[in-house]
Amino acid sequence: MKCIKLNNGYEIPIIGFGTYKSTEGEAYKIVKKAIDVGYRHFDCAHFYENEDEIGAAFSEKIADGTVRRDDLYITTKLWNNFHAKELIMPMLKSQLKSLQLDYVDLYLVHWPFGFKKDAGLWPIDQGSEAYSDIDYLETWEGMEECVRQGLARSIGISNFNTEQIARLLNVAKIKPAVNQIEVNPNINQKKLIRFCKDRDIVVTGYCPLGRMYAYGSQDIPKPTLLDDRVIAIGAKYKKTAAQIILRYLVDLGITLVPKSTKRERMIENLNVFDFELEPSDVEYLDLLDRHVRIIIFDEFKDHKYYPFNIEY
Repeated sequence: MKCIKLNNGYEIPIIGFGTYKSTEGEAYKIVKKAIDVGYRHFDCAHFYENEDEIGAAFSEKIADGTVRRDDLYITTKLWNNFHAKELIMPMLKSQLKSLQLDYVDLYLVHWPFGFKKDAGLWPIDQGSEAYSDIDYLETWEGMEECVRQGLARSIGISNFNTEQIARLLNVAKIKPAVNQIEVNPNINQKKLIRFCKDRDIVVTGYCPLGRMYAYGSQDIPKPTLLDDRVIAIGAKYKKTAAQIILRYLVDLGITLVPKSTKRERMIENLNVFDFELEPSDVEYLDLLDRHVRIIIFDEFKDHKYYPFNIEY
């Protein structure tokens, strides 16, 4: 498994496995299958509401000798209701109990904006009454304590824009190792990736293949998987359109967390290191960037820490 070194010396596998939108009973089976085919980097979150199942899968695969704990790279995230400094350590301990782990490799602040503790996970019907005004700088102090207590080896952020990152770096005692953001050919994020790279922060891209299951039923941009020329590029290399997209994104110098429930696609998504894209193919994929997001969360766009009110 190819890796990228983080600013604290730890390494993160370039291709990980996303765990969002796994139905009840599904996450346990999928994660075990993913470990069996070779995944070692898993992207989890409290918001996904499946960490108990994922933890059971980790525990079983460690117990049967398929992997050791040190073979796995586990990321999870702090949800918006728990941004108060005093809530962060108890929250991570609760997540570790669910995941059946003593520590996580990476703990991320899922979003820069917060909700009140009792507002519910997705309080879209409560308006600004659900908002917490806790500064993400306070949240970061609690994240740093997770490292000092040995509960997280690395800490990072997710969905932060350049202004928020710069503000955080001005006060952080422990620099964020990762910024996890949406990255796919419809929004290749080259400017934000460069900004992070210049500050020694690795980018992890979520939704790298778009959202096939949502396309057509919601206001979701057309996934590049369906682009005829990308399909033709794949045929030239004897690769799938997904492999072409993942290779293109890997070459941006980032890590990725695609998800699939099918074994053959899981394997395909790992096998993107045995070919190189020709410059003309890269140029075409560059042209697909329209800065169109899948994940907007515009229900919360009036929150003072909403991150998408500037270009990047």
